[in-house]
Amino acid sequence: MATSATTSAPLIEKHTIGYVPPEDRHGKVRDLFTLWFGGNIAPLPIVTGALGVQLFHLNLVWGIVAILVGHLVGGVLMALHSAQGPQMGIPQMIQSRAQFGSLGALLVVLIAGVMYIGFFASNIVLAGKSLHGVVDSVPVPVGIVIGALGSGIIGIIGYRFIHVLNRIGTWVLGIGIVIGFGYILTHIQTDDFLTRGSFNLSGWLATVSLAALWQIAFAPYVSDYSRYLPANVPVAATFWTTYLGSALGSSLSFVFGAVAVLATPVGMDTMDAVKLATGAIGPLMLVLFLLSVISHNALNLYGAVLSLITLVQTFAYRWIPTAKSRAVISIIVLLACCFAAVGASADFIGHFVDMVLVLLVVLVPWTAINLIDFYAIHKGQYDIGSIFQVDGGIYGRYNPQALLAYAIGIAVQIPFMNTPLYVGPVSAHINGADLSWVVGLLVTSPLYFWLATRDSAYRRRLTSGKLAGSL
Repeated sequence: MATSATTSAPLIEKHTIGYVPPEDRHGKVRDLFTLWFGGNIAPLPIVTGALGVQLFHLNLVWGIVAILVGHLVGGVLMALHSAQGPQMGIPQMIQSRAQFGSLGALLVVLIAGVMYIGFFASNIVLAGKSLHGVVDSVPVPVGIVIGALGSGIIGIIGYRFIHVLNRIGTWVLGIGIVIGFGYILTHIQTDDFLTRGSFNLSGWLATVSLAALWQIAFAPYVSDYSRYLPANVPVAATFWTTYLGSALGSSLSFVFGAVAVLATPVGMDTMDAVKLATGAIGPLMLVLFLLSVISHNALNLYGAVLSLITLVQTFAYRWIPTAKSRAVISIIVLLACCFAAVGASADFIGHFVDMVLVLLVVLVPWTAINLIDFYAIHKGQYDIGSIFQVDGGIYGRYNPQALLAYAIGIAVQIPFMNTPLYVGPVSAHINGADLSWVVGLLVTSPLYFWLATRDSAYRRRLTSGKLAGSL
């Protein structure tokens, strides 16, 4: 579905965190499929998918089953967030003010911003190493800067350019990974390709969790890339195009990593295994993956900048951020990440990624609260004006019900966590399977619904003011 604004929309995005008015809406709902399919054909999901057989010792069949189950389940949550974009016309993080209050949302926005910056810094290191692997004469630090600049240009241009690149990337990377699968499966270098590993419940659950958490990690910014679509785009269409693109693209990359590892001798690094397993087409695959890292990392920069703008605008509420503001903050973030990535050791970046993975634990209850509030309580109807008021308008500065449910949602996950920084007792008892996200969702969702609907002041807010957007 497109509007007359589609062809006239400027290449450089002029909006930041503000409401996108109807006259500026553009794009087609199918663009969400290409964005999330192309964006997930990349080295990081390939490396993550290989863990099912490398770390958790599943065989190929059970590894694939776990990967599919995790992405199909986690993708539901991710796509439900995406469907909010056309209805609200604002970024995901600033929408959180309607659930937590103008000041209560700050913690979640800060956590999301740190996560984006962490992924951006880590990916530019990966881009630098990938470029060095393709062209030996390019030092890793130079590759880091080149990768960061590429992602920075894409992120500064913004929404429309990101979608355009991923439409192209879907075809190029999709064909590339299919050819890669074909080459690997016809050039298997091991005798235990189908027999290495076996089913074990803890490993299977851990692999399911990895895949599900991969999808949930997109939740804080997925609707940022659907908010320009016309408000009359059906919720179901937004959901299914996002869901199918993300689940299919991620599953292909995860399975590709598992297949490459099983097709090569035990103990190889995943990307080395990919290079060896793809043989003659290996250099081409590495080039495609390098381009994918640069393109997809623009989303991390874009999300980080919107989060930072949201944080500043909470206090400087008279400030109206423009495209120039977004460009300046993008450059600051880019330079800071380049400085840290070039000057830091590999171990430092690894520890930074570990911290980012821990932050996912605190995003799970946010996901539950946001979805319950949007679909079950407000049913898509919000007062957009109040969201941008310094005192939160009808939503207030704090929502005690949301903050209480959020805190409890984090606390109940702790015994079930398995992160590089902390392993909970329940997770340790079941050989490392991380079920914290399941517990967090199952506890937070009904708790928040009960707390919110029993509060008379909160019920009055449902009918106060002029509501904008509806399902």
